[in-house]
Amino acid sequence: MKHIILMAAASTIFFAACNNGNNESKTGSDTTQSTQASASNTPATADNQQSASSIKGIVSSYLEMKNALAGDNDKGTAAAGDAMVTAFQQFDKSSLTAEQKKNYEDIESDAKEHAEHIGKNAGNIKHQREHFDMLSKDMYELVKTFGGGQHLYYDHCPMYNNGKGADWISETKEIANPYLGKEMPTCGTVKEELK
Repeated sequence: MKHIILMAAASTIFFAACNNGNNESKTGSDTTQSTQASASNTPATADNQQSASSIKGIVSSYLEMKNALAGDNDKGTAAAGDAMVTAFQQFDKSSLTAEQKKNYEDIESDAKEHAEHIGKNAGNIKHQREHFDMLSKDMYELVKTFGGGQHLYYDHCPMYNNGKGADWISETKEIANPYLGKEMPTCGTVKEELK
């Protein structure tokens, strides 16, 4: 009797796992959103571990950019923007599934453009911060989808952009505000922990 119960439980688990893979056969924009959402909510798998380590170079340049902005360092911010462009160019997409590759490329095109603008605008930190705001949204999606290769925090500044607020990713729980810099370095709160 125990043998039959164990076999039934194993069969149920097997079929449930197989059915999860069949959800990718849907088409349309709703599927892309649901796939991104499910990828965001699933822990890193063995395939995603390799992606997370590759993503780490992109995340590292983003964090350098964030820290330079927090210190009002426009030249350091520009250098980090250039480093991010290089990291995107060096990212190996060969280990990604077709769906992951599409999601990555959707994020990459927008994020890379913002990084390029940031890199070209040393001397104009206000403009760099505007692009960093948009880049941070892309980076959040990238980290939620592929992992960041390290423990990260998703922070929020309520005062930036005339009270509209803005978000960013940080490697530390302590707030170092990239939008207000030395003017208000600790303005903000942690919204979410990203693992």
